[in-house]
Amino acid sequence: MEPVTLTTERLLLRPLGPADADALHLACQDPEIPRWTTVPSPYSRADADAFVATSRRGWQDESLLNFGVFTRAGGELVGSMGLVRLALLRAPERQAELGYWTAKEQRGRGYTVEAARAVARWAFTDLGVERLEWHAEAGNAASRAVALRTGFRMEGTQRAKTLHGGTRRDIWIAALLPSDLGLPSATAYLPYERD
Repeated sequence: MEPVTLTTERLLLRPLGPADADALHLACQDPEIPRWTTVPSPYSRADADAFVATSRRGWQDESLLNFGVFTRAGGELVGSMGLVRLALLRAPERQAELGYWTAKEQRGRGYTVEAARAVARWAFTDLGVERLEWHAEAGNAASRAVALRTGFRMEGTQRAKTLHGGTRRDIWIAALLPSDLGLPSATAYLPYERD
């Protein structure tokens, strides 16, 4: 797939390049990022270079559609956001998972929600995604708040779903459907009606 660039009122979402590695390296020194994500700890400059390379390959082989999120005004790195689990992107599943992290200095400004809405709309309208999932380790209240403000609906907790730091941990899971954003879906949806 050809890399895509998205813009919002305040943000530019674009594929990461080698010139972004220094900013990635600096942002990932915040211990909260590796605490809640799969980012290595400690995070070296070589890790940043490897992530840029992985992100670029991901667009080519459609294994990871990742964006660097930057402010439009000054070009500062806000974070990273992308679609993963793309093996399910093809019919009939048409599903993907949204993952993200935000640089410490950029938190609390609504940037991540703004970027997530843009990526979700793009996934639904351009890629034909019919179910977008969000997963986070149970307890990651900041990520959950972003997901809820984006429009995701909580579906529950999955026990021992992820392995982090050599320990199995529970995850929260939520989903966003095109209809949640007022968008059509190619496949009809028949929700379960509770008694």
